[in-house]
Amino acid sequence: MSARVAVVGAGAWGTALANVAAEASGSLVPLIGRDREEMTEIAERRVNARRLPGVRLNRSVLPTDDLATLVGARFVLVVTPTQTLRDVAAAIRPHLGSRAVVVACCKGVERGSLALPHAVLAEALPGVPGALLSGPSFADDVARGLPTAVTLAAADEDVAGAAATALATRSFRPYRSTDVAGVALGGAAKNVLAIAAGVVEGAGLGESAAAALIARGFAELARLGSALGARPETLSGLSGLGDLVLTATSEKSRNFSLGLALGRGAPRPEKLAEGAATAGALVALARGHDVEMPISAAVAEVVDGRLSVAEAIERLLARPLRAEA
Repeated sequence: MSARVAVVGAGAWGTALANVAAEASGSLVPLIGRDREEMTEIAERRVNARRLPGVRLNRSVLPTDDLATLVGARFVLVVTPTQTLRDVAAAIRPHLGSRAVVVACCKGVERGSLALPHAVLAEALPGVPGALLSGPSFADDVARGLPTAVTLAAADEDVAGAAATALATRSFRPYRSTDVAGVALGGAAKNVLAIAAGVVEGAGLGESAAAALIARGFAELARLGSALGARPETLSGLSGLGDLVLTATSEKSRNFSLGLALGRGAPRPEKLAEGAATAGALVALARGHDVEMPISAAVAEVVDGRLSVAEAIERLLARPLRAEA
């Protein structure tokens, strides 16, 4: 039996989305991971104990390492880090059906190419309709059935609407959009800014500084969004400001937790924080469009070890005063 939705990437977010898709469709949902032994264990125990402990898989989720289970799927969710999205897209291409839509479920800017996820898909899968899922969402919340609203964007509104419908449940609400660039940029920039917010918290700079950081960080996002042709309402919506507020205020965010450790001078967390990989690429993308992003630039230098937290704070506070808008 062919699946309506298939998920590539068996991390916490991929597992949560597989459960969502199974609930939404009531049909088979392949959950595809790279490690055969691990996927066999998940299939037997019906729990992804390493990535999403305590959450049982929907009975329609099929854990597997076989990419051939993609054949016939209408919507293929690729839930991998942005830096590996191109390679994964190339790997799944031979298994995609003629009507498949590939949905990138990652947030970042590809290093080297400076491409956002939707552009990576377009280059890696020419002729295959692409879409992007983003917005304020933690895997654990989604897996527990807590109310979550996200944005599902595609250049073709019908594609965006069909993909949103395929994933909609009582508690998981995807809102469609055709502003793919705006949705992609919001997801990429908020991860970098969340690291900065964590630094502010970790360094004990106070709640006033935290509020200023979020506001001025959003101003950076808006400037680059304008240069890329993003719609203001997208940037102030779920996948922009909404995602920034969530990620920049919670220790459940890997990016905020990384910043928290940097601000405290503590060892970095072991879990991957997409913002660390994205920061330098985001700043380079902004420079290519003559857009200044001082907070993001400071994050990039701190993450790479080229600037201390104290030096970054001093540099940002020494910037000349200017009009707010």
